[in-house]
Amino acid sequence: SLWVALLMAAWTTTVSFAGGMQGRPDLVRSGQRALYATFAFTLLASAGILTALFTHDFSIKFVASYTSINLPKVYTFTAFWAGQAGSLLFWALILTAYSTIAVATSWKNNKKLMPWVIGTLGSVSLFFLMALCFGANPYERLDWIPADGRGMNPQLQNPGMAIHPPMLYLGLVATAVPFAFAIAALITKKLDTEWLAAVRRWALLSWFFLTIGIVLGMWWAYVELGWGGYWAWDPVENSSFLPWLTGTAFLHSIMIQEKRGMLRKWNVALVMATFILTILGTFITRSGIIESVHAFSRSPVGNWFVVFLIGTISVSVYLIATRLRDLQATVELESLVSREAAFLYNNLALVGICFATLWGTLYPILSEWAGEKQNVGVPFFNTVNGPLGLFLLLLTGVGPLIAWRRASPANLRRQFTFPLIAGATAFVVLFALGMRDPYALITYLLAGFVFGTIAQEFFKGIGARRRMYEEKLHTASFRLIARNRRRYGGYIVHFGVVVIFCAFAGLMFRKEFSPTLKQGESFAATDAYGHNWVFTSQGISRFQALNREVIAASFMVTRDGKSMGLMSSEKRQ
Repeated sequence: SLWVALLMAAWTTTVSFAGGMQGRPDLVRSGQRALYATFAFTLLASAGILTALFTHDFSIKFVASYTSINLPKVYTFTAFWAGQAGSLLFWALILTAYSTIAVATSWKNNKKLMPWVIGTLGSVSLFFLMALCFGANPYERLDWIPADGRGMNPQLQNPGMAIHPPMLYLGLVATAVPFAFAIAALITKKLDTEWLAAVRRWALLSWFFLTIGIVLGMWWAYVELGWGGYWAWDPVENSSFLPWLTGTAFLHSIMIQEKRGMLRKWNVALVMATFILTILGTFITRSGIIESVHAFSRSPVGNWFVVFLIGTISVSVYLIATRLRDLQATVELESLVSREAAFLYNNLALVGICFATLWGTLYPILSEWAGEKQNVGVPFFNTVNGPLGLFLLLLTGVGPLIAWRRASPANLRRQFTFPLIAGATAFVVLFALGMRDPYALITYLLAGFVFGTIAQEFFKGIGARRRMYEEKLHTASFRLIARNRRRYGGYIVHFGVVVIFCAFAGLMFRKEFSPTLKQGESFAATDAYGHNWVFTSQGISRFQALNREVIAASFMVTRDGKSMGLMSSEKRQ
């Protein structure tokens, strides 16, 4: 079925592009049907692998490598994406499913774009199916049949394995749909807001799943890899963060083109960059050229991604370069103090963080190619991205309130008096309580400012509804959000951003110790808030779990003399 899916993808690509160039709807319709067939046969191939996993068909190398007879059913299922070949098949399955849905839902309203959309999605599907058939075939057979499989890495036997990778995949793969529409818009020169309307929901879907996936990954890292560590600027962590940054920029930038006809070059470039960064991140994960606790082992599949990456970048740059005149904005920026300018600054900040993160991720590879490998540590990322992140937090509060075109002094006073008071209050209170770290104080000041802008907008909106419709508070609140989902949904997301920045600021008060304790011995420490903690070792225990050996260390914890319970840490092998 994989080979049939490969042939269907090749047919989709060929006839769709041919139909677009020759103006033949019959060929385009044939490509559409072939795209649907590609999904059907990829689904069949996926069902076959899942069947092999649950029936313990150890004649298949992939099954023998990642499962065992006593592996719990939930992890037998998650083994589908635990290895190189299975995860590629999972990627292809989501890609062909998304492609089918995108074409089926956009066929009537985007007829002129369809040949190129179908052809582009078909070519991306073709690449992944070729990588599967020729580079990492999940159906590869062993020369002999073992009595049992190797089982799954104990670190992967975590509930996060069932949620985190699928969420990331659903987000990353969705970037292919906006990319296909951008390619189609550039080829046909239909660069108005029509293609934006078609891709906005897909971009939002991608961003939504990526956000959930990244947050779940942070939680998993905290639980599995060590207390207190939920983000380490690991290359594979960065590979999912990079397209999230450009995707976030696009979701903001798209509003300016819809409202004012501006940032057209930005929008096309951001869509292209988001997909390219997705492929680059997949290459980093699958090539093995960068060491990471998340990465797969070194594989020839990485070479396939290099070729595809070069081709994708070349086509994207060529199309943008040849359509620059068609991408000219219909109006010019009138003032550097306006909502349009704030969104432009937002793009610059997000792309700046993206570039710094990309440079820090790739620098070890580039320096190794130059003759002497040099690693980039966490301090580099924090030093460069910290100020940019604070600037971004400031813009989160400024952007929604500042006037379009040109903000007058009166507008600035009216809109920002309360938020500034809220920010200043947070700063003064925390300073009076003894906080002295400058980064933390600035972060909480800006967090108070942004919270003030959000609260002000909700109070104004709810108050207006209550006066106009005489509604109760909860009714007015619900209907305000329900009837203005895009605006107030954005404010809710911004509130989440404030909470995350406050959590980051809390790291400024973290203290780390590495004591060595025997059973019965204690270690005392005082935290940044003056609480006295005592950790008393309860010893180390070894026991056999269902399919792994566990070494556990337990500690009785008290705070200011009050018992906080038993804390334990495990090493699974």
